[in-house]
Formats: sequence, C-alpha cells, structure tokens
Amino acid sequence: MRADPPRQYAQTTAAALFEQCVHRYPAHPAVEDGGVSLTYRELDARANRLARRLVAEGVGAEDLVAIALGRSLDCVIALLAVLKSGAAYLPLDLTYPRERLAFMIRDARPALAVTTAEGSRLLREAAGEITSLELDRPQTAASLAELSGDSLTDAERATPARPAHAMYVIYTSGSTGTPKGVVVTGRGVAALAGTQRRTLRVGPGSRVLQWASISFDAAFWDYSAALFSGGTLVLAPTQGDRSVPDSRLHDLLREGGITHATLPPAVLAALDDSVLPGATIVSTGDSCTEAIAKRWSRGRRLLNGYGPTETTVGATISEPYNGAGVPIGRPFIDTVVHLLDDDLRPVGDGEIGEIHVGGPGVALGYLRRPALTAQRFIPSPFEPGERLYRTGDLASVAEDGQLMFHGRADDQVKIRGFRVEPGEVESVLARHADVRQAVVVARDDEHLGKHLVAYVVADSFDPQRLRAYLAGKVPDYLAPAAIVEIPAIPLTPNGKIDRNALPEPPRHSAAPEPAPPELSEHERYLAAVVAELLGVDQVGPADDFFALGGHSLLAGRLIGRIRKDLGLRLPLRELYRASRIADIAASLGEAEPDRRV
Repeated sequence: MRADPPRQYAQTTAAALFEQCVHRYPAHPAVEDGGVSLTYRELDARANRLARRLVAEGVGAEDLVAIALGRSLDCVIALLAVLKSGAAYLPLDLTYPRERLAFMIRDARPALAVTTAEGSRLLREAAGEITSLELDRPQTAASLAELSGDSLTDAERATPARPAHAMYVIYTSGSTGTPKGVVVTGRGVAALAGTQRRTLRVGPGSRVLQWASISFDAAFWDYSAALFSGGTLVLAPTQGDRSVPDSRLHDLLREGGITHATLPPAVLAALDDSVLPGATIVSTGDSCTEAIAKRWSRGRRLLNGYGPTETTVGATISEPYNGAGVPIGRPFIDTVVHLLDDDLRPVGDGEIGEIHVGGPGVALGYLRRPALTAQRFIPSPFEPGERLYRTGDLASVAEDGQLMFHGRADDQVKIRGFRVEPGEVESVLARHADVRQAVVVARDDEHLGKHLVAYVVADSFDPQRLRAYLAGKVPDYLAPAAIVEIPAIPLTPNGKIDRNALPEPPRHSAAPEPAPPELSEHERYLAAVVAELLGVDQVGPADDFFALGGHSLLAGRLIGRIRKDLGLRLPLRELYRASRIADIAASLGEAEPDRRV
C-alpha cells in the first residue's frame, strides 16, 4: 500500500532542507534551550563555522563523525555541521557502559569525535585514542570565530554532498546481543519532512519538543519536524540524557508553549495529562494502548507512528485518534508497505502479514555486516530494482485502510501445542477499563512449563476480575498463568518496554500490615505512597526507595505526588542523596513550598 503516488519529493540533502528554511525565516527562532535561543540565521552561521573546521580536518562524504554531546545547543550545531560537511553523524551516548561505547567506536571507526574535554576523556577511557574536537576549549572557540559563517559550497567540501551518501549511523541492539549499526542515507529525508508538514501541521510558529536522546533516530524526527519546516526546536531539560517526567519536564510542557511533542507510550503513561493543552502529540517507539490514546487525545491531536530504525525514522503514521482502535496508520509520502506471508506473497484482506517497507527512506543496510544486510534487505518482487526491508513486525489492514499492528513475528511462542502471540493478550488486557498498560511475556519453569505472565499498570487491580474478563475474550490457552501488578513498565534508555527487566511473578502475596503508630506524619504519608508506587505490601522508615525497586521514572512520579499532595518542592537530587523513607521525610520537613501548586 502507498499513501500517495510515488516520488512526490525530489531527493535532496538534510543540510539543503535546513538552509531553505534559513533563507525563508532568517530571523525566526530556530532552537531554544532554557533561556537561550538562536535564530535560523544565527544557528546556520555557527553550524557553517563548525562544518568548515570539520572539512579542514579532512572530513567528507562517507566519513563518520561521532557526536558525543548531551542535549544542548552545541549538539544541535554539531549535528547540522556534520551534515553540512557532507559526512554522516554517529551519536555516542556517554552514559552508555564503557564496553558498548568501545564496541561502537571500534566497529564504526569515526574519523573524529565532536565532544567536550570531559567527553574526550570518557571516550579515551572506553576505546583508547580517538581524535576529538573539544568544543568547550577556548582555543576551539577562538579558531571557529575566525571562520566564515556563510554556507559551504560543494567546491569547499572534500566531495560534493549527495542524498545517496550516508546521513547517520545509529546502533540498535541485535538479536545475538551484538549491536548493529544502521546506515541511513539522505534519500528519504525530503519525504520525511513533507510527511511531517502534512500530518503534524508543523511550520513557522510551531514549538517542537526535543526529548529523545540523539542516540536514537527519534531525535532526528524532532530535528526534522522543527528545523526543516521553520518551527522552533525546544530542548527538554537533560538528566544525564535520561529524561523522566519530573517537575522540570512537566513545567516545560505546561508553560513552554509546546505545540508538538513525540514521546513513547510508557512516558505518556507516566506524565500528568494536564500538560500540553491543544498540542499535537505523536506516540511512537512502542505499542500505544487505547487507555493512553484516550487520555492524551482529549483536547489534543494524538497520532500513532511506526517505523524501525532501518527506515528514515518512520514508515507509517495514523490519522488523529478517534476512539476506534489505535492503528499505526498509512505509509509516509514516497513510502510503500507490503504485508506478506512467509513466501513473500501478499496476504488477503484483513489477514495478518509481515510488514515489508520500500521506498527511498529504506536504510542502506548494516555497517560492515553484508550477510545480515542481505538477509533483511531483499529485492522487491513488485518494483524492479527496488529493495524491501523485512521488519519482522506483523500487521493487517483495517476497514478504513489504516494498518493495525499485531506485534513481532518472532514473539510467537508455543503454549500447549498452540502458537501464541503475547501481543494479542496485551491488546485485550489494555482494553479493560482498569488497565492503563499491559505487557505479556512467556516464561518457562519446571513446575508450570511454558506459560504466559501478564504485567499490568492498573488504576484498580483485581486479578480475579481481570481473569474473568479474559475468559470471555480469549481461549484458555491464551489465559496468563499469573497477572502481576507493577507500578510502572520498565523502560530501555529510548523509552521502549524493557521486557528483560520485568520481575519474576511472586508465588504468593503477604497480607498488608498497618503502619506502626510511632511514624511521623511525613513518614506515614511516604510509606503509603511508596507502597502504592512500587506495588509492595508494607514500607517502613528504614526501607530504601531504590532498594525496594524504585527507579528514575518512579522517582519523578514520587516527587510529582509530593508536589500535588503536600504542596512541597523536593529536588530529585535530594531523593538520590538520601533515599531511605526516614531520610526523605526529614528532607520534606525542610522542603520549600511549591508556589505553582
């Protein structure tokens, strides 16, 4: 299926798309970070100076330049500068384990890294010597100031910049545990920007949240939506490049005039839905449930996006949610999607098939992995000379022509001789009125054999009621052996569900005991709230929030509850500094009132 006739957009480079906006909107705000903003003209000049420095270092087309910077103005400038030089950028998240950083550097072999003095030290510790351009050194700033801020020409570049050249390489986890670098060219960027302008209605005056880490392609989606349309890119506050819905993010979403935000469903589930009034929100990166869609479509436009890393950020996007299911929508402009069976034949109307994506947005392949590239990127049996990417994802076409997602083909398991898709049970559970999120996984042990376990985040948890509900919706072999309530779905760094971090289901549950009367008022309050958030039976003053299973996302929720319930402002750093219940209570005794409540 196609969204429109093919090849609506002539191929061009990302740098050229940005420069078109510089010419049209030179004085418009392009990027904003806290109280600092740059116009398109100012951002362009800074990026041009850095691009000239990169070219002087010998960087050009098909070279990789590592960007090891947190979310910042410098990061935006560096990304644009790399693209202007004609090279491709390789994002490196300095919070990653040393071994992963070392592997990425050895595998990708970047020509140099744009970073800070501290970032350079961390990269050397991880992978040995690497040529670095440290932006925070005075001599770097002085040398850049001497360079022209005018746009580069192909005559200045080592090689003329072309859309077919690599634009970025982003590493994604492999099924074998070895990360693989996805090489994305600029061929699909014009269609991406055109799709965003049409579906998101972005343009001058739009304020686009930049939440995702640069290490994920969702960050390029944010950059493209703002900087290739004349909008303003608004950087979210950084917490070690691991943003959580804490008070600072809530403040930005409530008071920052954000008109467009793209966030994973698990983050939307944890956010206070009083923020982002009237905004256009894109849920992407994981399956969006009906409960999340209903919450976030009230007074807003909620769209659902889909696309593997092996495409230029995305492949399909839905129409605004209207209460009739949560589809993944229709293909991007200049994109084709086929639903095929195991023999690469189209499935029938309404049947489930594997998603195969074609068009200029399909990645070049996996860096230095030709065998894997040939396995996943195949010749199209429908368009001579074109390739399709085999996603491993399953979908069907609904009556309105939009695609409905049905999980991963490789998530299928056999339960008592039946082939089962856990995503089917997730979808049914998520439609229950009490369930905010549901994840279903297969487990195996000597007593129960292969069985399903359902994990739910619920407004009201009654396992017997959920079992009765499922009994009327799915056959008995799909009924989970255990339904476990958890306070929040564990997430990977890019906001996707981390199924490996789900806890083992408890064999039994102890009856809750009342809090002892000697607790202080704040201790009694915290014991109740922490028990609720973490899904444990009893919490005492000596218990540690993080030892009980708390993490950064839940820490943000706890601070939000304290703000709402007590009207007190507790900095996140205080919770990390002293995380026993008694210590948190003592911090509350000294906390300042939150005047925004």
